[in-house]
Amino acid sequence: MIENLKLMLTPEFFTAILLPALIGGIAVTLCSSLLGVTLVLKKYSMIGDGLSHIGYGALSVAAVMNLAPLKVALPVVVICAFILLRLSENDKLPGDSAIALFSTTALSIGILVSSKAGLTNDVSHYMFGSILAMNKSDVILSLIVSVIVILTFTLLYNRIFSVTFDENFANATGVNPSFYNLVFAILTAVTVVLGMMMMGSLLISSLIVIPSLTAMRICKSFKGVVITAAIVSVISFLLGMLIALACNTTPGASIVIVNVFFFIVFSVIGKIKAK
Repeated sequence: MIENLKLMLTPEFFTAILLPALIGGIAVTLCSSLLGVTLVLKKYSMIGDGLSHIGYGALSVAAVMNLAPLKVALPVVVICAFILLRLSENDKLPGDSAIALFSTTALSIGILVSSKAGLTNDVSHYMFGSILAMNKSDVILSLIVSVIVILTFTLLYNRIFSVTFDENFANATGVNPSFYNLVFAILTAVTVVLGMMMMGSLLISSLIVIPSLTAMRICKSFKGVVITAAIVSVISFLLGMLIALACNTTPGASIVIVNVFFFIVFSVIGKIKAK
């Protein structure tokens, strides 16, 4: 274990590979946790899982066509997020059914296309994640999205609060819920695509859901949940990365396990406080 850490923390490895992964990872986890609070409270949490599968399909098609993955996946996932949002507002096709339909279709297309082209191994990191492969452009985009999300929550906190808990009240006070839902859908879509590089399409939804649920175990206020979820997500990411480097395990899975550990601990604390 110690030898693994010494090898991984050499100046060359740290500067060229580990530092970009840490910066990009912290940015993505912050975005995921902040957006996740609103998505979980509005019962849209599964949209992250659906968009990740759509992203996998788009990335696989891009790889087969020898196109830049992000340039193909980002617009596709954003468009699908917009469509899913509209469908969720339509009683004829409930949101969870629409997500299942889109996600399974896109995932199947991605698997079929990549297997037919013999690129199954080449696109497998989109399924399971490869955070140490994040490049400079991925990190810069992650930072930009993170700044946008943080500024959105800071400057528009009251409006986000009203849209999250009561859209009718928000509409009555002059706030357009549809606009803010669309903004959240777009930011979530971009975050999911970036997060797939780190966690893979199978695990990225955990960054959206688990920190929010963890914070809700002990926090009663919206602001408390937002701040706690952000702190828990960053600490879980750093501890998960440390475990992965020390024990030579998969970073994405290690991060999820740490998140689950905090969820269990906070659940116990919440029950103790309730007595």
